[in-house]
Amino acid sequence: MLPTGPVPTGPAEAEPRRTDRLLIALDVDGTVLLEDESLSPGVVDAVAHARRAGHEVMIATGRSWSGTRGVVHVLGLEPEYVVCSNGAVTLKRMGGDFADEDWYVRHRVETFDATEVLTLLREHLPEGSYLVELADGSRKYTEHVHDWNLAGARRVTFEELAGEPVCRVVVVSTENTNGEFMERVARIGLSEVSYSVGWSAWLDIAPQGVDKSTALERVRQELGFAPENVMVLGDGRNDIGMFRWARQGGGRAIAMGQGPEEVRLEATETTASVYDGGVADILRRL
Repeated sequence: MLPTGPVPTGPAEAEPRRTDRLLIALDVDGTVLLEDESLSPGVVDAVAHARRAGHEVMIATGRSWSGTRGVVHVLGLEPEYVVCSNGAVTLKRMGGDFADEDWYVRHRVETFDATEVLTLLREHLPEGSYLVELADGSRKYTEHVHDWNLAGARRVTFEELAGEPVCRVVVVSTENTNGEFMERVARIGLSEVSYSVGWSAWLDIAPQGVDKSTALERVRQELGFAPENVMVLGDGRNDIGMFRWARQGGGRAIAMGQGPEEVRLEATETTASVYDGGVADILRRL
């Protein structure tokens, strides 16, 4: 009797891997969020469009995970990885849903002994407000700053900031203009750490050799994306490292229109400002 089912044809061929699928890394502040924490116009729908097209959309931010978790949720994202703390912390999705405490776990954490750099900073910036992020995600700070999300953070004396490994140090000086602050930071000579100065008098310090690009390169390799299939979007000086990384690999580095000239010069292209929906303009075209 002849078989009635499908005729075997040997081992099934693997489905060819898409070569046009992108790894898209979005900065948060000044890229998907405005200064008042509201969303850039059209960004939620545009992110959903990019995901439907099959692209991997993730976050790469200077924020800690506690300040990033809600952004991931409101954007409707479920990325495999999230890069926080300017590359010092990479989180990995472990399943479940947003309500689960272990929705994401700390996959890789870079730390350093901040005792020496804190002493040096205090000598040159005695009026500064200081915050450190520890390896487990907890935070300690010296003075309240309205831009900081301090939920769950602990206020301490300056002397209590040091003494255990940290993945991030933040210093804010409200008594200096950004230009004055940058000049003072340059005179300090921070050589054993990675650092960037924000739009305001804001200094972000990470372990030496660590920035968003170092974390994103590990993510790219683990997810199997080709270097040319990378696209990053950002607006600040802490995005310059990931711009150079994307550009050197043949990918796209897109600066927001309102970003400083030195940031825009590092990009392969510039989109509209965060106020005018620059991220949405890019993602809708994918």
